[in-house]
Amino acid sequence: MRRELVTWSIVLGLIIAAFVTTVLIVNSTLFSSSGFVRSYLGALARHDMASALQIADIHLAEEHGASSDDGSGATPIDTTGAGSMLLAGSHDLLRPSALSTIEDIELAERTVNANGTETVTFVFDLDGNTSRSTFTVERDGSRFGVFAAWKFVTPPLSIVRLTVANAQGFTANGSEFVTPTQDTPSPYVVLTPSSFDISHTSTFLTAEPIRVSATDPGKTVRARLDVVANDAMVAQVQREVNDYLDECATQVVLLPTGCPFGQPMANRIVTTPEWSMATYPEVTLVPGSATGSWLMPATDGAAHLTVDVRSIFDGSVSTFDEGVDFTASYLVTFMPEDELLITAQYPN
Repeated sequence: MRRELVTWSIVLGLIIAAFVTTVLIVNSTLFSSSGFVRSYLGALARHDMASALQIADIHLAEEHGASSDDGSGATPIDTTGAGSMLLAGSHDLLRPSALSTIEDIELAERTVNANGTETVTFVFDLDGNTSRSTFTVERDGSRFGVFAAWKFVTPPLSIVRLTVANAQGFTANGSEFVTPTQDTPSPYVVLTPSSFDISHTSTFLTAEPIRVSATDPGKTVRARLDVVANDAMVAQVQREVNDYLDECATQVVLLPTGCPFGQPMANRIVTTPEWSMATYPEVTLVPGSATGSWLMPATDGAAHLTVDVRSIFDGSVSTFDEGVDFTASYLVTFMPEDELLITAQYPN
């Protein structure tokens, strides 16, 4: 009986020792501070937005609810884990289709701080670029009484304040979005780390793509996307301006109506004036003062006039056969169904 008791005591001791060892190993790996952060990064790498938000204890407020006091319409993020309303901004970029590609996640550094928190740094491949992010976490009780639980001290969120100049639409990582107002910084809440290839392509507009990376929790990243008129828009305006000037050249008067060129004369004309275009003004387009408008600044051109004139002094007849320089400016505005309205701008 005594021998069996000793045997069972040894077995029980081994079981307890194995259990304690397992708990220590699991707490130092899966349930460690680095394991907690790795789980979060792994969810991002899988584009599992729901799991990433759950691990970070981030709750998205309804966007049609209360907004921030700055008039931007930005919706606050409830970071219950940190016990505060930390960041406010649009949630548009918080969608799986806009998440970055994260690969090769490796622990770089782990530091235990004097206040009991731990700082964990990971390196990884973020959309093809080697990047790193540092997170501060703290104990948040335990699971099942033995496994360590953790939470972020600063939630893994960043703000991207994006200005889309001269347009409202933009594309981020292949998904299309619209800013509330153009030419004004708009705040977007993003998970950290994130990287976005931002661009604009439409019928008449384009933009040189930019890359925006947010790798520091709680920080703000500022970016600007400059949208310009594309080659198709410039070519169409050039065609229509040329056609308009050609139409002007068909008028058989010295001062064609509604046209940028003309030639007043003191002498009397003898023959019908004949106009032709010598040099068309080269179209360039810059943003206009009104939203959605584009301006062709005053640009030089030249017409040619041939007409016989009689001198009022001696009655002699001569031929006026010369170029007539002029400047032209046009305002271009967008119309429905990808049409352009081109309006001549006349000097005051």
